[in-house]
Amino acid sequence: MADTSGTQLRVGRLLKAHGLKGAIKIELYTDDPDRRFTPGAEFSLQVPGDSPWHGKSLTLRELRWYNGHAVGFFEGVDDRTGAEGLAKAILWVSHVEEEAQEDDAWYDHQLIGLAVIREGEKIGEVSHVDHLPAQDLLIVKTGGGEVMVPFVAAIVPEVDLAAGTVTVTPPPGLFEELPEAEAAAPTAAAPVDAVDSDDAAPADRDE
Repeated sequence: MADTSGTQLRVGRLLKAHGLKGAIKIELYTDDPDRRFTPGAEFSLQVPGDSPWHGKSLTLRELRWYNGHAVGFFEGVDDRTGAEGLAKAILWVSHVEEEAQEDDAWYDHQLIGLAVIREGEKIGEVSHVDHLPAQDLLIVKTGGGEVMVPFVAAIVPEVDLAAGTVTVTPPPGLFEELPEAEAAAPTAAAPVDAVDSDDAAPADRDE
């Protein structure tokens, strides 16, 4: 796994092979692909420990666009089999302090330790950030233990580094048990529509 301890910026995830010559579709986590994905750009890889790519890096040969989707060609990935072996890998780049920060992009070391605010009250602080393929999670330390908060705009509408705060608008029950009346199972006479937590699309943010 790549070193993600504040000197790395997550910029993309490899999705699946494209064609037969080693091309790979990329899900971009950056607002500036022209800067991040230039020929010769080198990426650290976040892959499972048993992957042959574990501890290695990728060098970009070329980035192309097909039907609005980014497709990358990388050194040493010359056929479909090689591309398929990189599916779901997360791409990281080294962060240079002098670089201008992208909109809605925060580094792990900036988020850790921020006070978590709900309705004007502090309810905990960010202890660390988990980077999952689907979305990132803020791990918030509270008096009752750790809470995993999806780092999406609908739940984390504001990050204020100057104030040292993260504002959250969590759904009921995320930070505490639901009141007994609300938690009771619905009866047949009062059906409740199910809510799929995956409906909240991940915010377009870098970590």
